[in-house]
Order: sequence, then C-alpha cells, then structure tokens
Amino acid sequence: MERVTGIGGFFFKAKDTAALAKWYEENLGVDPVPKDYGGKAWRQEAGTTVFAPFKQDTTYFGKPEQMWMLNFRVRSLDKMAAQLRGKGIAVEIDPETYPNGRFGKVVDPEGNPIQLWEPGGVDKG
Repeated sequence: MERVTGIGGFFFKAKDTAALAKWYEENLGVDPVPKDYGGKAWRQEAGTTVFAPFKQDTTYFGKPEQMWMLNFRVRSLDKMAAQLRGKGIAVEIDPETYPNGRFGKVVDPEGNPIQLWEPGGVDKG
C-alpha cells in the first residue's frame, strides 16, 4: 500500500492571518510561509506524530465548537513555558508525567488550542 510520508502543511482559517502568523513565528519559532518558491519554509525535526480523531463531544480541546488542536513537540517544556510566560502568554502545564512524556496547553490569540509535548519514555527517540 502507498502511504503518506508525513504532514506537509496545516491550513486553517484566521481573522487576521498576518498577525497570527507573526505570533506563531515570534512565540513558537514557526517560520511563516515564504513569499516565493525560493524562500525557506519552516522545517520540523523528525519525531513521533500522532494523528488521532477524537469523539465529537470531547472537551479536551476547550470550546465545544473547536474541531482541532495542534500539538507541537518541544525539547524542554519548562524552558518553553518560561519563554512564553515571559511574553505574557498563559501556559497550563499538566502536573502528571505520562509514559510518553509531559504536556502543556496554550491558546493562540484567536482562541485556538495548542498542546506542547515534551516526549519522554516510549517516545523519547
């Protein structure tokens, strides 16, 4: 069977596309889409990617109408949380350490949920 090799993009609607792209760049280090084909696009490090549909009535993403949640791998959840908090961004860290690592939650300026994941144990590498 032919298989996909990874996620090539994540596309979503935004009220202010330029401001939101800048927020992701300045706070999480996600380079914006290049303005031409010669530009450099954001490249992620190789690692585990979970693709998991959730039940329609989940409250895990926050708002009931929220259809998705983005999960970013981080090297150090504590350092990322300190960096974001230093910029006035609220970060909620789950106090539990799971077999696959540690997790935190952030919300972008348009209310979209973001999960931060520091892999550990079975997913450390």
